[in-house]
Amino acid sequence: MQPDPAPRWDGELDAADPSGLRRALGSFATGVTVITTLADGGRPVGVTASSFNTVSLDPPLILWSLSRQSPNLDAFRSGSHFAVNVLADGQLELCNRFGRPGPDKFAGLVTQPGAGGAPLLAGAVAQFECQREAVYPGGDHLILIGRVLRYRWNSRNPLLFCQGRLGPAPQPAPIPEAALAG
Repeated sequence: MQPDPAPRWDGELDAADPSGLRRALGSFATGVTVITTLADGGRPVGVTASSFNTVSLDPPLILWSLSRQSPNLDAFRSGSHFAVNVLADGQLELCNRFGRPGPDKFAGLVTQPGAGGAPLLAGAVAQFECQREAVYPGGDHLILIGRVLRYRWNSRNPLLFCQGRLGPAPQPAPIPEAALAG
């Protein structure tokens, strides 16, 4: 089998160029989530985030990051719990709703209280109810680590973000049995 020829790069820039770095990082497809919590006084808060990842299975830890410029920063930094709602491919409206500033992003939505009261959104592909474990500085963002207390998932198709676009995930190819034996 011949190796692929060297790729022709569309750009090669110094890491100090934030717009180029954003384009290059956008080559990595990510799922889209709405992270929710309760602010002081019990007001529900939610933000769209694609910076969600696994940290550990034992103990069960996940992470995500939030801009230091977010108007919701204090709610997530001080809240004891949050929920990660992984959006389905038909939930583009929720992605947009929680990705923009607005007076009451939860108006008219069906939610259920998760751990610590963090809102769980109907129709998600997966949900992770988390207790805030730690918050770390991460440049212009804060990195929030959560201990997963409960989770659920279904087989709906997730919403993905890649190269500045949102869309459904392609149907995955089956993994050959030989690859699973390794």
